[in-house]
Amino acid sequence: MRSEPGESVTPGAVEPADATDPALETLRPGQPTPGRPGRAGPGADEGLADPGAVGRRQRHELWMRRALHVAVTGPDGPTPDEGVDDVPVGAVLYGPDGGELAIGRNERELTGDPTAHAEVLALRRAAQRLGRWRLDGCTLVVTLEPCTMCAGAIALARVSTVVFSAWEPKTGAVGSLWDVLRDRRVTHRPEVYAGVLAPESAALLRAFFR
Repeated sequence: MRSEPGESVTPGAVEPADATDPALETLRPGQPTPGRPGRAGPGADEGLADPGAVGRRQRHELWMRRALHVAVTGPDGPTPDEGVDDVPVGAVLYGPDGGELAIGRNERELTGDPTAHAEVLALRRAAQRLGRWRLDGCTLVVTLEPCTMCAGAIALARVSTVVFSAWEPKTGAVGSLWDVLRDRRVTHRPEVYAGVLAPESAALLRAFFR
């Protein structure tokens, strides 16, 4: 079932992949699937998006641009609080219907909280808004590969899909150093798409650390 951003998607329905599905580009030797077990790109039951329609890749790029905006501006204004210097990572959690539920930007320096990563903040805010800790059917979009803490929180929250932008070779736990979210030993494995708008995210990070 195909849907426009914000349009309802029936829970459990198979999302069609478009011809340039990023899953085809992000397979790494030795890594499990970029989605459900045995999946490597579009399955025979998925089909392709119609030319000109908004397919999975286009939707992920649209959502990632929103996450990049959050990384730059923060959740509450045009610019982060003056004097607060934190790594610009943005996260947006989307509901099963494609609607935005919550956003987060790194707030470790702002709050003095070592757990205040963008992903964790987005998960907390979404759970508070929905009144439940299970976020099944939701998609988390984040501008940098999650660390072990964030990957664990994502799995525990039962998030269904994770889309991230730049790889993090020093702390990444979704394929770089570890692959927490797709480890066959865990009971909940989200579908993962990596490298979406990676050059844009990498440029943002380089500018920060320059």
